[in-house]
Amino acid sequence: MSIPAETDSPPRQVWPPEFAARYRAAGWWRGETFGGFLRQRAAEHPDRLAVVGGADRWTYAELLARAERAAGGWQALGLQPGDRVIVQMPNVAVFLPAVFGLFLAGLVPVYALPAHRQTELAHFARRSGARGLVTVERHEGFDYPALARAVAAEVPALAHIVVAEGGFGAKPGPLPDPDPASVAFLQISGGSTGLSKLIPRTHDDYIYSFRASARICGLGAGSVYMAALPAAHNFPMSSPGIFGTLYAGGRVVMCPNPNPATAFALIEAEGVTITGVVPPLALLWMQAAATSKHDLTSLQLLQVGGAKFMPEAAARVRPSLGCRLQQVFGMAEGLVNYTRLDDPEEIVLGTQGRPISPDDEILILDDEGNPVPEGAPGHLLTRGPYTIRAYHNEPAANARSFTPDGFYRTGDIVRRLPSGHLEVQGRAGDHINRAGEKISAEEIEDHLLAHPQVFDAAVVSIPDPFLGERSCAFVIPAGEAPKPAEIKAFVRSRGLAEFKVPDQVVFVTEFATTAVGKISRKALRAALRARYLEQEAR
Repeated sequence: MSIPAETDSPPRQVWPPEFAARYRAAGWWRGETFGGFLRQRAAEHPDRLAVVGGADRWTYAELLARAERAAGGWQALGLQPGDRVIVQMPNVAVFLPAVFGLFLAGLVPVYALPAHRQTELAHFARRSGARGLVTVERHEGFDYPALARAVAAEVPALAHIVVAEGGFGAKPGPLPDPDPASVAFLQISGGSTGLSKLIPRTHDDYIYSFRASARICGLGAGSVYMAALPAAHNFPMSSPGIFGTLYAGGRVVMCPNPNPATAFALIEAEGVTITGVVPPLALLWMQAAATSKHDLTSLQLLQVGGAKFMPEAAARVRPSLGCRLQQVFGMAEGLVNYTRLDDPEEIVLGTQGRPISPDDEILILDDEGNPVPEGAPGHLLTRGPYTIRAYHNEPAANARSFTPDGFYRTGDIVRRLPSGHLEVQGRAGDHINRAGEKISAEEIEDHLLAHPQVFDAAVVSIPDPFLGERSCAFVIPAGEAPKPAEIKAFVRSRGLAEFKVPDQVVFVTEFATTAVGKISRKALRAALRARYLEQEAR
């Protein structure tokens, strides 16, 4: 039996009037829109190369023309301004006209990752009330249209499946610019408390974030940004990312696979000047650079974010890759921090940066909600001109995640230096940060408990020198223990993204500390993690 969409209400994101007035008066919100800024750049330099991906090389004028045809295609399907459309596309050039076509048509993209599967996509479709999905043909052996059809069969409201390769669409009708204060798109949260929540971002707030990021990162007409991480992630999208580069009039290079062989070849061929990676990928690139024959001298700036980059590894970036390092710490909900290009070396190596905006308000509080002494670690809360005030259709999560006066509880533990730079200490919640992908322990435990041979399960994070953290599932079997590979295959069969499959499965006979009512799941996970690490150290 099909399950109906959870909501048809349009997403909204509203700041209190006094805050909105302050942000406009300061010049952070300028009334710009995504379609408007692309039209402006295409008018200013129509023949300048805008995007490269595979055999596709499009100027700003060509990108705009393709986006307008895509907008016409959405109109021809009968979609109306405000309708939501899921975007599940890898790093290919057509990602950009597909997304800008949605903006021009007044539609609201809902960004999904290429790694997401039926469980996640069906959740996004229901929660957003999406009526369409745009994807690609096979990519790296995976049949994306087949996945889309399976999701549409589960969520009938998802009526329109569009495959974007080769261009799509028709001559558009009128394309009026939307209200800059309206929601431009829905991003996904890290999913640290279950399936990802949807984050409504407005034209005003998001354009400010990448416009300011482009300035901080020194982007201009000669900048060549390579999207090495999945383009739907907030980091490669806006920090300064794809959109910040196009706003600055630079060139975007879509890297289909971040392995060193592919990425290094593109850096050399396209003269890439800036790119962003997560710490495990930075380590892999630094290792590969020692034997690579590719010329990487065009690369001026390597951004590292998504998880904490340890100082010892950070110090190896310049000797290994010959470029400067910029640390980035942020979240799809808003706040983004950068080390600056003129920061002292010890700040670049040892901190995760300071906020974009003078109007980024930061609180660092203890467990009781009191301010900690300056320089002491505490819970990071923030509000500002590009940090959201609410998730879409998530009243319970909103009550947990936002204070009554609008501060967002990030879940991060940080300490602040006198310079304003933040040093990330870890997470307050129990989740796994695996190579920059946030995984909910609770979500995976729920899937494990569905296995007929699993009596109980607890999933914990274990430090990993390459991934940062890996996931370890402690399982009490019901009867004879299955093989670890069977447990992994079962989780994989539940339609989850591959990165959520436990890296390790350990069978135990009991959870000695789980007497009912005497300990929380969070405390249990902490005890199991500590016991495992103690045994590993012997």
